[in-house]
Amino acid sequence: VQLQASGGGLVQAGGSLRLSCAASGFAFDLHGIGWFRQAPGKEREWVSCITVSRSDASDYYSDSVKGRFTISRENAKNTVYLQMNSLKPEDTAVYYCALSLLGYPSMDKADYGSWGKGTQVTVSS
Repeated sequence: VQLQASGGGLVQAGGSLRLSCAASGFAFDLHGIGWFRQAPGKEREWVSCITVSRSDASDYYSDSVKGRFTISRENAKNTVYLQMNSLKPEDTAVYYCALSLLGYPSMDKADYGSWGKGTQVTVSS
């Protein structure tokens, strides 16, 4: 099982980035995926997750990103995306994607596994 996040970079406040999480080694369409982030000196925090559904997945967001970030999945490409708009300096962090170990959405990082290597997002003011 492998997940790899990509798409990070340096952007000015108010800008946008789209992160991708490419997955392999498991039945992608049968598992939820979560995004987390970790800023220097802080705990890793949940950002968003998307559940599994062959016809219509459900998405969830932390209060800090709701209305600015959008998670989506493309099962044909085994990829989950995180579209980040109206970025703020406080969004600066390393972003990780991970495989949900549960059959329902969770904000607890203990409920996720197969963490991918993160991608750095830096938002300048």
